[in-house]
Amino acid sequence: MDTPTVGYCGTIFVAIELSQRSWLVTVHCPDKDKISHHRLEGGDHAGLLALVDRMRARAARALGAMPAVTSCYEAGYDGFWLHRLLLAAGITNYVFDPASIAVDQRARRVKTDRIDGEKMLRTLMAYLRGEPRVVRVVRVPTPEQEDARRASRERDRLIKEQTAHTNRIKALLRLSGMAAGNPRRRDWLSWLAVQRDWQGQAVPPQIMTEINREHTRLMLVNEQLDALARPRAAADLTPAAAQMAQRSELLLRLKSLGPAFAMTLTNEVFYKDFRNRREVASYFGLTPSPWQSGGIDRDQGISKAGNPRARRTAIEMAWLWVRHQPDSKLTQDYRRRTLNASKRIKRIAIVALARKLIVALWRYLTIGLVPEGAVLKAV
Repeated sequence: MDTPTVGYCGTIFVAIELSQRSWLVTVHCPDKDKISHHRLEGGDHAGLLALVDRMRARAARALGAMPAVTSCYEAGYDGFWLHRLLLAAGITNYVFDPASIAVDQRARRVKTDRIDGEKMLRTLMAYLRGEPRVVRVVRVPTPEQEDARRASRERDRLIKEQTAHTNRIKALLRLSGMAAGNPRRRDWLSWLAVQRDWQGQAVPPQIMTEINREHTRLMLVNEQLDALARPRAAADLTPAAAQMAQRSELLLRLKSLGPAFAMTLTNEVFYKDFRNRREVASYFGLTPSPWQSGGIDRDQGISKAGNPRARRTAIEMAWLWVRHQPDSKLTQDYRRRTLNASKRIKRIAIVALARKLIVALWRYLTIGLVPEGAVLKAV
């Protein structure tokens, strides 16, 4: 997180409310000391830079010096290309976590782009006055890091498509009361051609036509998954991708971690530089959320405020860690705490184990400290 700087009396503050159809730019200029609103076409970055230049030139004539420009927008659909564009134009920009901006707590609050833009502008000014907890600033990855993590995200999407096609084929066959077998086999259509229902009839022609189309799409998804599973040549990797691949190889040395887990954790989390274990757990969304007010003191569970892909992977990995690393200290502590416990208590405890495990993996990747009692795979 960048360190806020005080003394911004000669600064133009810009808040950009983004949408696909239009951009609402909220500006506070020191020469007029008031807030103005300007609407642009969605994606009109040239118009945005031209607007900033006009505001800067007008303020320079009034103040006698060229003012600095600081802008912000919320992380979302447009990603980080606008952040890089603004930095290249000499504008200091911050990308805000939209969930961290304070909103009115009334049951029916008024929400418009104009109100949101002004609220974001006031949040930016408060942050630069030295109030770091007023908002959370997103750490923007480099273009190489952002590109390198596309493989794991595409794999997740393809697996969902694979499951959807398989379930659809089984559902169609269930209409006739026929066995489905394994639709992911390439010779499955030949197997299906000889199957008969309880009356000795083959699959109805229209259903069979639909199944053929679904199976064709399923085979295409399988081919794309196989292509993603093939390792890339080292010469084709960018420096950021090579660093991720190196960390993934280190994770693969630990028993219970496979290629999918290692790639997801590396691409989603461990390419970042965390300062301490609290930042690691917070990014996974595995930190506790207490609710304390007066005599009320209860736990709301984990915050779920971090990366959802990484959080799901961490929970699944914790269950596998208990199974395949029985001699590790983390597993022994978990089994001691859950001895004779109910299934609900075990599910709660596995979240605590996941939080400790990801911190241990972070230390393993940064300082080379292998988790206590963990077994490495034979080379």
